[in-house]
Amino acid sequence: MKSVLIGVGQAGGKLSRELVEFDERMGFGAVRGAVAVNTAQADLSSLPFETVLVGQDRVKGQGVGGDNELGAEVMQSDIREVLSALDGRIGAETESIFVVAGLGGGTGSGGAPVVAKELKRIYDVPVYGLGILPGRDEGSMYQVNAGRSLKTFAREADSLLLVDNDAFRSAGESVTEGFDSINREIAKRVGLLLAAGESVEGVAESVVDSSEIINTLRNGSIAALGYAAADAAPEAEENINAVMSTTRRALLTGSSLPDATDADAALVVVAGEQDAVPRKGVERARRWVEEETGSLQVRGGDFPLSSDRIAVLILLGGIERSERLDDFMQRAKEAQEQEATAEAKPDNPGDVWANDDLDNLL
Repeated sequence: MKSVLIGVGQAGGKLSRELVEFDERMGFGAVRGAVAVNTAQADLSSLPFETVLVGQDRVKGQGVGGDNELGAEVMQSDIREVLSALDGRIGAETESIFVVAGLGGGTGSGGAPVVAKELKRIYDVPVYGLGILPGRDEGSMYQVNAGRSLKTFAREADSLLLVDNDAFRSAGESVTEGFDSINREIAKRVGLLLAAGESVEGVAESVVDSSEIINTLRNGSIAALGYAAADAAPEAEENINAVMSTTRRALLTGSSLPDATDADAALVVVAGEQDAVPRKGVERARRWVEEETGSLQVRGGDFPLSSDRIAVLILLGGIERSERLDDFMQRAKEAQEQEATAEAKPDNPGDVWANDDLDNLL
């Protein structure tokens, strides 16, 4: 699916760079352009594509300090500059636009919904969000920002593909190492999804094209992407069991939003050498996903790819009723209540002893 990327904020810019580099390294040609937008000048300097600095009159290139309301305000004020940077990049061959952002910070969580809304007003192609949820240990401000942004972003985009940081973080990794490895994993998954249906070596038995992705994402406001891979045997019939076990891992342990398995629609893509992908295995995998997700709209196909491994991608559309999402929104709500309680503390710590909230013991 030929797509243009707009990375908003620090995390959005870095992930967009990973997606561009993965697409170029694999030779897919699915990413047709990228632009990064930020309020912090320093976060734009290392990106190898066009960048737009917004909010200079308000924050002087220093960022919004985690204030996503300010992030939304400056993005709205400077949206014309963002749209101008896209001139000539979104053409007749463009099949989708992805607005990429971390939902915990200030610029990404506040600005991404604004960008998505404006893009939908102008362009007829689908506008999708690719949003990263903060991990549990990233602080209450990030939880609150993400909760507020999630509700808004999901409303303004045609669909919002979510990635939970906790799904990829490895024990013992530093924050920087963790985010870098997470970006690589996300880029691999999303990059393969975008490449499905593009011109590659070999001919698929059952073609997966852009319309399959679009139709899957059309079925709900929130989406997730599962992935797993395994070594492949040379002959297709020898890989039926490998396809099934890899499909189970992709959905049950390899999802970008763990435990989100109830969906309104799904797409199963099996990638590998043309002669090694078993048609029977693809169909069995599709039927298993249908049973596991409870959806009657499960599409499936294969993606010829030069590799000695079998990979399975599972795109889930319409997962907004999942327990994982409910848990996160509850976490964001509790974090907001904690912040409100902290703000309500008296200016003079000694005043807490001089009120009548509790009876004196003596």
